Amino acid sequence: MDTLDRYRVIVRQLIETYASYKPSHGQIETEAIIDAEKDHYEVMHVGWDGVRRVHGSVVHIDIIDGKVWIQYDGTSRPVAEALLEAGIPRENIVLGFHPAELRQYTDFAVA
Repeated sequence: MDTLDRYRVIVRQLIETYASYKPSHGQIETEAIIDAEKDHYEVMHVGWDGVRRVHGSVVHIDIIDGKVWIQYDGTSRPVAEALLEAGIPRENIVLGFHPAELRQYTDFAVA
């Protein structure tokens, strides 16, 4: 299995794991959105918490030019740490939620 395919498997498993967790309150469904053709992976919360509508991303990951871009991380356990534990090296993880000029100060890839 080449590197890109391995990253796809890791990201897919991570997304499915995060999507298996249900919020502790409200009538909220958790959805895994996987577009393997365009390398777009997301976990969404959809539903109602009392009278408040819930619809939003919990995790958003893209694979761009062979690197895993974390576009959004709304979890209590950092997605980057889970990717590292799964075997993706720091130099292939981009914290896309940080501005480009600040990424150089992280221990991760800048682009």
